[in-house]
Amino acid sequence: MGTNRNTVARSLHDLGAAAWFGGTLMGSVGLNGAAADVRDPVESTKVSQAGWARWTPVNLGAIGAHVAGAGWLLWANKGRLSSQKGVLAMSITKTAFTAAALGATAYSRILGEQVIQAGDVPTEGGTTPHPATPDKVAKAQRQLTLLQWTIPALTGGIIVISAYAGEQQRPSQVKKGLLSGGIGQLGKSIAAGALVGQAATTAFVAKKRADFASRGAGKGAGAGTTSWATRAGKAGRDNVRVSRYS
Repeated sequence: MGTNRNTVARSLHDLGAAAWFGGTLMGSVGLNGAAADVRDPVESTKVSQAGWARWTPVNLGAIGAHVAGAGWLLWANKGRLSSQKGVLAMSITKTAFTAAALGATAYSRILGEQVIQAGDVPTEGGTTPHPATPDKVAKAQRQLTLLQWTIPALTGGIIVISAYAGEQQRPSQVKKGLLSGGIGQLGKSIAAGALVGQAATTAFVAKKRADFASRGAGKGAGAGTTSWATRAGKAGRDNVRVSRYS
């Protein structure tokens, strides 16, 4: 017997999002903050680089789990996208947040690699340049300062939208959404049917008018011919009578 449960998909989706959000937030607050407390600028860079290097593989796994679970759930609920009002809009919004978070994470990784490849350069922390930090590294760190808060904001948004999606699956919400979606589709169908019916009626009336006009023209021509023939016949009979009595 089939089942509507998607426990594995939900687990991948939720655990992946939680690790993605929590890891980046902890890195911004904890790791970068701890690196900034190291007095030696070079050692501060090493601490930050080592911490993010250890986290990166785990973060990639979390992102992969989340995306896989999200795709699975989207496929499992594809029927609700068109039938339940609000589900499609929620899915589009969530997809936009996910794409933005993926882009920000990928770009953050590129910038982080630039800092790592620079070697043992002095910095004030993972995202704070030192006066002696090379310009290229300092530029990358200033961009990382913004991204370290952007990624948790986007992934937090994904979790909030997922919570809203869960509310949409309450029986009362499903019923309300299906009714709203069904009424909307019914209205569209009625409107389309009315347009088709109006076009068919117009064509039918036009055809009947054309047929009526055609029959009227033929009847008029026949009546004229019959009248002429009657008059001709009457004139002939009168001539016969005159010739008989003359």
